[in-house]
Amino acid sequence: MALVLCETDDGVATVTLNHPEVRNAVSLEMNRELDAVFDELESDESIGAVVLTGAPPAFSAGANLDELLAADDPSSLSSIYAGFLRVARSPLPTVAAVNGPAVGAGMNFALACDVILAGSRAMFESRFLQIAIHPGGGHTWRLRNICDRQTAMAMVVFGERLDGPRAAEIGLAWRCVDDDALLDEARRMARRPTRAPRELTKAMKRTIIDMGAITDSAAAVAREVDPQVWSMKQPEFKERVAALKEAISKSS
Repeated sequence: MALVLCETDDGVATVTLNHPEVRNAVSLEMNRELDAVFDELESDESIGAVVLTGAPPAFSAGANLDELLAADDPSSLSSIYAGFLRVARSPLPTVAAVNGPAVGAGMNFALACDVILAGSRAMFESRFLQIAIHPGGGHTWRLRNICDRQTAMAMVVFGERLDGPRAAEIGLAWRCVDDDALLDEARRMARRPTRAPRELTKAMKRTIIDMGAITDSAAAVAREVDPQVWSMKQPEFKERVAALKEAISKSS
């Protein structure tokens, strides 16, 4: 059985973590399959964005516990991290459609995506505290980057869990939608960047990521100017501006 499924439609790839018998627990084999899927998607010029979800009833319920117990050094731990870190470093825009529990390493899969959409049955739980293990894979860094120090403390140190509506309320999720509409909404959102030049959306994503290390306005302006000039030299920019000007002239 394939542990990672992939279907494509209209420029959007839907990637599904597919081991429902163990609530899509993160395993080394799943990570290997995910790596291969993302390699293929990134080499396919027709794909402009990715939706990541889990086979019901969970998004991902954390790491495979036997593999986690056997991973007692940085090298073996990095193999457990490999799946969600592969998602995180993809140049393609990514949307997590969290359709159930996202726990521990499984929550890292959601945090690795660019945008998180939560279903009403979504549940976000760090759970490292409960099994007496320190967080790993950049869990606390990603959580603090998306939310704030207090949210990270509440979830990691105090063991708080969040349902879909609460996750959206505090900004961990962009939006909470009905479970039946979750995948359609995630695909609708993912379809927008596919309507723009692929290299442009990849450059935009890279810039936003790089801004995390920039602390002043002048440096931010400098970081944006070269890719902006590059984009203005592309034929798509000139074509779309011409179309906009024509539409404005017709409406005036």
